[in-house]
Amino acid sequence: MIDLHSHILPALCDGSQDLETSLAMARIAVADGTTHLACTPHINPPIYHNHKAGIAAAMEQLQAELDAHQIPLRLVIGADVNMNPDVMRGLKQGTIPTLNGSRYFLLEPSHHVPVPDFLGQIENFLNAGYIPVVTHPERLSWFNSHYEEFVEAAKMGAWMQITAGAIAGHFGKTAKQGAERLLLDGYVHIIASDAHGIKQRPPLLSEGMEAAAKLLNNPDEAQRMVTERPQAILDNMPPDSVTPALAFQHSVGNAPDLSRTEQLTPTKSWFRSLFR
Repeated sequence: MIDLHSHILPALCDGSQDLETSLAMARIAVADGTTHLACTPHINPPIYHNHKAGIAAAMEQLQAELDAHQIPLRLVIGADVNMNPDVMRGLKQGTIPTLNGSRYFLLEPSHHVPVPDFLGQIENFLNAGYIPVVTHPERLSWFNSHYEEFVEAAKMGAWMQITAGAIAGHFGKTAKQGAERLLLDGYVHIIASDAHGIKQRPPLLSEGMEAAAKLLNNPDEAQRMVTERPQAILDNMPPDSVTPALAFQHSVGNAPDLSRTEQLTPTKSWFRSLFR
């Protein structure tokens, strides 16, 4: 399995605070079946001023420790990027890392306040050639009252990442119901752990995948959420080259080819035009 959202790097945000915790988290992930894990500390000024160079250096140090301790986990770079007006500039300037250097990046909306012009910002990222992976929408306090905005964002081309622990019930009834709603409506692309530690929010994916498989009565689709689609992100594949989320499996068969570098900056979002 591939986990594209974790806070395993020590002392960069509110996740692991020391090397021992990071190593223990890595062992938990490997025991659960994870082979690749994205290091995605928060970028959320003025609270967390992380940047690509610092994250890369910390990741290289942790990877060296994993190798020295013979923990078979491959780390890749990323960030959990707070949704604000400066994100586009950071992406273009290279101070905000995408997932493994791909066109995909984790985008975290505000937890408690609806994001102004949420869909307009999503469209701007898509038009610039980036694919935002919206993190844990089911855990946002404004998710249910703005559910159709998240559906529209997915229809436009954003990807939705739900939390394994939320599907398994560890974040409470409301988050579980929100995750199940997105799953049953077919708008979930990937499942990730959003791991922050060992006992609280550990890097476990299998329980979320199993819960999704049971809910959907579709083990193959649940498996794709932790294997095929995360791998496509790591490989920087265009979204139409992988099995689409359930809601789109009969809707995007004729999407244009985005595999060539010069096509990564479209003048308008073809994703949105598909659903008009």
